[in-house]
This record gives sequence, structure tokens and C-alpha cells, in this order.
Amino acid sequence: MSIEKKKIKAADLRSEIDFTTARSSGPGGQNVNKVNTKVVLRFDVKQSGVLNDHQKKTLLNKLASRMTKEGVLVLAAESKRTQLQNKEAALKKLDKLLSQAFAVRKRRKPTSPTKASVKKRLDQKKLKGEKKKWRQKPG
Repeated sequence: MSIEKKKIKAADLRSEIDFTTARSSGPGGQNVNKVNTKVVLRFDVKQSGVLNDHQKKTLLNKLASRMTKEGVLVLAAESKRTQLQNKEAALKKLDKLLSQAFAVRKRRKPTSPTKASVKKRLDQKKLKGEKKKWRQKPG
């Protein structure tokens, strides 16, 4: 399987992903004030050794709104109570983003209207025209 066709997963990029933690605003009660449960995932797309140039370009274009000016993808997860769960959630987010970015959209096949739909449209136009004709003052 060529690199182009191979699906890129977060697990493939594990060595290039950097995790940092911070205090979360999510659930956890008093625990929120004491423990760093929020996980911030950083992945440097431009410096990646796993991705080829075409894949880097695709990610830089499609995920531009989630990247810094230096080409670093930044994702945060803070919805869970533990750091480990948030780390897994961040990796799932990354997986989802990668699959969406590399998804190949089907090309639309142009179709022509059916005879029945054309006839129906013309009949409706005819009826509307007659209705308007009856509204006119006799002249």
C-alpha cells in the first residue's frame, strides 16, 4: 500500500505529538482547583517526518483554522475528570480530524431532469398563467 492510500492515524504520529497539561474548567468538583486535568495536544505538521509533502499540504490547507502561524496543530480536551481520559479524548479528536481531512469526496454526477418532472413544471406554469389571466380586467 502506498503512502498516499495509507490512512494516517494518531497512533502513527505518536512520536511527534507533544502533550501539555493545565488546570481544567471542566467537571471534577474541588479536584479542578488542584489537579492539571486539561490536556493540550500539539502536532507540528510542517516538521513531521511521518507525513509526505502532499499530506502536509492537505493538512495545512484543510485544518488552517486550528493551526498556529508556524504550522502547529493545537487541540485541547478538558471534558473528562482525569488526565488520561482527556489525553485519549484529544487523540480521538486528532483521529477524527485526520480522517476528515484525508477523506476523498465523491464527484457529483450531473443529471438531467426526468420527462415527468419537466412535464409537471410546464403544467404548473400553464396553470399559474391561466390564474393570472383570469385576474386581469377585461379590456
